[in-house]
Amino acid sequence: MFSIHRLFRLQTTFKMRGGSLWQLGQSITRRLAQSDKKVVSRRYFASEADLKKTALYDFHVAHGGKMVPFAGWSMPIQYKDSIMDSTVNCRENGSLFDVAHMCGLSLKGKDCVPFLETLVVADVAGLAPGTGSLTVFTNEKGGAIDDSVITKVTDEHIYLVVNAGCRDKDLAHIEEHMKAFKSKGGDVSWHIHDERSLLALQGPLAAPVLQHLTKEDLSKLYFGNFQILDINGSTCFLTRTGYTGEDGFEISVPDEHAVDLAKAILEKSEGKVRLTGLGARDSLRLEAGLCLYGNDMEQHISPVEAGLTWAIGKRRRAEGGFLGADVILQQLKDGPTIRRVGFFSSGPPARSHSEVHDESGNKIGEITSGGFSPNLKKNIAMGYVKSGQHKTGTKVKILVRGKPYEGSITKMPFVATKYYKPT
Repeated sequence: MFSIHRLFRLQTTFKMRGGSLWQLGQSITRRLAQSDKKVVSRRYFASEADLKKTALYDFHVAHGGKMVPFAGWSMPIQYKDSIMDSTVNCRENGSLFDVAHMCGLSLKGKDCVPFLETLVVADVAGLAPGTGSLTVFTNEKGGAIDDSVITKVTDEHIYLVVNAGCRDKDLAHIEEHMKAFKSKGGDVSWHIHDERSLLALQGPLAAPVLQHLTKEDLSKLYFGNFQILDINGSTCFLTRTGYTGEDGFEISVPDEHAVDLAKAILEKSEGKVRLTGLGARDSLRLEAGLCLYGNDMEQHISPVEAGLTWAIGKRRRAEGGFLGADVILQQLKDGPTIRRVGFFSSGPPARSHSEVHDESGNKIGEITSGGFSPNLKKNIAMGYVKSGQHKTGTKVKILVRGKPYEGSITKMPFVATKYYKPT
């Protein structure tokens, strides 16, 4: 019998073995194909009481979503099409993702910018209103607590989104430092947007489809830009961003309007934009060379080591003022001892924790994410190697189940990004 408990065990096993969401999706697909689907639906969905559900949960189930536990939520890992097909369709047409498990919040007050700058590496003060950036929350040792997309709505309003799996620790971290900041007279408050859902519309059809649902001219909204506007009759927070490397948007919409918006997007696309699950999202972000927190970035990895030096504002490099600044600024000066790089490889796809050896058999690093690229039709991976061994073209051996396979270091992204920027 294929139950929620087996899904939990599967997810735990894959996490322990370093498997990706793509792998998990393939395994679940095989298990579902071998099971009585009526029993699966009755037994599995009836026992999900412990998991949180997004406003689109019933919509996912009605559209054939295969629901799995993820960061305490019941989320679709795929729908009726395969993860391979969904990944390709996103780049050819478009995808609609439910990412409401992620946590959106607003910081407000005349000191919200200087407060946030004590916690992240971005030059928040230097952002123009209505623009944003990827940033990293750091700890005292310079390691990454989480990565986040932040937007300066106004000089007294910051909107940001943090990862679902990091929600509890992120909020506790922000709250702890906010209390200390306010005790010294700082003017900052926050609101966690649990009343809103978050949809990600990605791919070449994202803009033309969404344009049907708003009177605002989306051609004037560039990558990283933010606007509060009416979409399909509802007040939404719209950010031109995403996690696929494609042009697209993240849409924060009131829960009560989320299903209607999802339906409208799918209808306006005439079937070309498809509901897409976490499995394809993982493949897409890997093809785009983007980090997955918990795999490619963790508490002991700094933004410099992770290849995110560009996210550290020039002023911040000079002034510091964020947690772990002394460590990070020293790394900027001396160079990091390890670096995140991309890999092509032969044989079975490399997975997280696969060792990377030089041609003499010496261990020089480790894979953090890997899989088969549906768009490139070849194995891709990312991971960390010792500085000096990170040059593009360097030949390596990657151990998969203890057996070495030929590989080489390559630049990322693996698939060229298509962000919408001014020409």
